Order: sequence, then C-alpha cells, then structure tokens
Amino acid sequence: MAKLFFAYGLGNAMTFPLTVGATTVLLPDRPTPDGVAALLRKHPVTVFYAVPTFYAAFLNSPNAPRRDEVKIRRCISAGEALPEEIARTWKERYGVEISDGLGTTEMLHIYLTNAPGATKYGTTGKPVPGYEIKLIGEDGEPVKQGEMGELYARGPTAAIMYWNNREKSRSTFQGEWTRSGDKYIEDADGYYICCGRADDMLKVSGIYVSPFEVEAALSSHPDVLEAAVVGWGDEQKLVKPKAYVVLKEPNKASDALIRALQEHVKAKLAPYKYPRWIEFRTELPKTATGKIQRFKLRAEGPGAR
Repeated sequence: MAKLFFAYGLGNAMTFPLTVGATTVLLPDRPTPDGVAALLRKHPVTVFYAVPTFYAAFLNSPNAPRRDEVKIRRCISAGEALPEEIARTWKERYGVEISDGLGTTEMLHIYLTNAPGATKYGTTGKPVPGYEIKLIGEDGEPVKQGEMGELYARGPTAAIMYWNNREKSRSTFQGEWTRSGDKYIEDADGYYICCGRADDMLKVSGIYVSPFEVEAALSSHPDVLEAAVVGWGDEQKLVKPKAYVVLKEPNKASDALIRALQEHVKAKLAPYKYPRWIEFRTELPKTATGKIQRFKLRAEGPGAR
C-alpha cells in the first residue's frame, strides 16, 4: 500500500518518502490546525510529521478531525523535545503513538528516536541503527550514565563542514563526531532525555535547570497550551526561571492561575525549579518551522545570561 506523507517543520522528512516511492502532501499556505485538519480529511495521510507546538495546537483545535476521519498510522515529532502530556493525549485521541526523535541539518537524518511499540514518554528514545551517541561533559570527557552532557553523534550521513564558515566548522565537527548543541541525560534503560539547548540551559543557585523540564511540567496543567522558560535576573541579578505561557482559553489569565501554575510545577519538580515569574501571552515567538525562539524572550529582560 502506498504511503502518504505530510510533514510540517521537519525538513529532512521531505526526503524520506523518496526512498519508498511514497507521495508527499504539500500545503502551500501557512500550516494552521484548521488547514491541516481539512487536508487530513481530504487525503488519506498515513504518516504524519510535525513539531511539538503544532501537535499541541492541533489537539486544542475544535475543528480537529475525529479518529475515524483520518488514516494516520505513524506520527513523528522532532525539532524540539515532545512534552509527555501532548504525547499521551494524542495517543488517547487517535490511537497512535508519536515517535519523538532528534535529527539535525548537519546529520541530515533522524539519528535518535523512539521506536514503534517501544516508546518511553518524556524521552527522545535510543540511537537509530547505524548511528552512535555519546554525551560529553564540560571537562571534555564522557559523562557517566545518569549525568547530563552535550550530545555528540556519529553516523554515515554526517556533513564534513559548513560552507564558507571555518570557525563554526571546527567547533561543530570533531573528527567523526558532530556536536549537536543539545544537553541530554541517558537513563538506566538507555533512553535519552532532552534537557534543552546548551545555550538555553539555566543555572539556578549553581545548579543546572532544564527549561524543557519546567516547560513540560507547565504543559501538563490542563489550562496550558504551550510554555517557554528562560533565565531572568532578579533584583540581585541572580538567575531564576521565568515562564511565558499560552493558555488554551486566554480569558482564564489571572494572578490566581499564576499561583496555581507555580504550585503545580513545585509538586512535579524540585522547588527551586519553579518559575518565579509567569507572563501570559497569546502566542510565543517561533521560527517558520514552529520552533520556539527563546532568545527573543530573553532579549526582553534584564539579561540573565
């Protein structure tokens, strides 16, 4: 049976259908939940690629199709780590697991992913066969299992350099290994847990805090559609987490909800990780492919980094 692909925000996914002679559905307009819902009703898409922010928006759309209106049998997420709450809600509604993975332009291919039937929510899975992963600490040495380090990848699809950018090439391409710029932890089962981009990590009271961990905790609250967490300087110029939150129903924004969200995070994470400030927004700054631009949010503040 021919596969029908739809991909939003995952550039390398556009090349995958060519390897199996499948058809790709192209949407010339900006991909909104309503537009994609209409496309899924029109075409029997079986393999669906999207970024986490789109999955969240789609689930919150009143016009999203019912399970019996779509033919989807595989879902892929990449671009940013997929919050556990979104993955579980999607599985409950459509009966299909979202395979969260990591791929980069420098590696062309997704090289770390959850496999069908072996998904562990809250992780980016295990290395794809043919690829190797290692985590490197700030001292330049491999970290122990359970410790956080920067992810390096090695595999047959790796680039050798950036065009006309020698300095960045030397920093990113370390012999056969490619630096991803992402911080990860390998758990006891060999699954890799995303902590965030190296330049997005926060140090609170001398301890690293993963913005993704705080964002995931916020996103598990029933009123939250999406969240972004950045470092923010307090009156003593000490770094603390600040959260920008988009609500499913914007009219629910209130001081009482801010306090409720802070308590919600405290109940899920170590207390020092909770956001000291929460600001409600109608939308978050994103790239054309749906990735949250946290640097734009940091630029609004007193300079936490």
